[in-house]
Amino acid sequence: MKQSIFTIVNNAPLTRDVYRMTLTGDTSEITAAGQFVNIKLDGLYLRRPISVCDLLGDNLTLIYKVVGKGTELMSKMTGGKLDLLTGLGNGYDTSLSGDRPLLIGGGVGVPPLYLLAKRLISEGKRVSVILGFNTKSEIFYENEFSSLGADVRVTTADGSYGIKGFVTAALPEEYAYVYTCGPQSMLKAVYDATTTSGQYSFEERMGCGFGACMGCSCKTLYGNKRICKDGPVLKKEEIIWQK
Repeated sequence: MKQSIFTIVNNAPLTRDVYRMTLTGDTSEITAAGQFVNIKLDGLYLRRPISVCDLLGDNLTLIYKVVGKGTELMSKMTGGKLDLLTGLGNGYDTSLSGDRPLLIGGGVGVPPLYLLAKRLISEGKRVSVILGFNTKSEIFYENEFSSLGADVRVTTADGSYGIKGFVTAALPEEYAYVYTCGPQSMLKAVYDATTTSGQYSFEERMGCGFGACMGCSCKTLYGNKRICKDGPVLKKEEIIWQK
């Protein structure tokens, strides 16, 4: 973990509620796709955790949805600087993927899968991606994943674009491993519908973001783990679903 000051290069909407922010600064602590940063915002006590979408040299891309005071404040920023804690979380392990990994993202669970797809493709893997949204107006990054060379399928719950239904309606016949990120209901559906091992990135409310406050602890097969530090990525075999 490292605290650094980043400069905002660009900040613009991708959809009505989803924004892409590009920053530049010291990215040396970000080593794995699936890690996140924690952003300090003026006037707010708690930092805001945002997953890393892309990384290229000193340039960092974040995609976030406006859901509260913090992200609303971020959406209005047109420049300036931000205080970030970087290199948080464990991220995805690409060494376990096999030759045909399947990436499944729902809503704002999509962004961390973009950097993951880049890295898997750079390792010579044949990547398939399923992106799930509620409706056509909420879709983002379909073209960006396709431009990487991934096989992309899009689902919408209302059938306004792509395959009608949830992400599990678009599962391919062949895949060797699953990487996924999204709301817990989606993760559970993926868990039940897929037949291979995989890695699941969990969304959780966080206090400190680096394991000190224990506020985001969850039970796993191997004992309690902190989503912010021991996660957010858990292996399929260790997940215990809470009733």
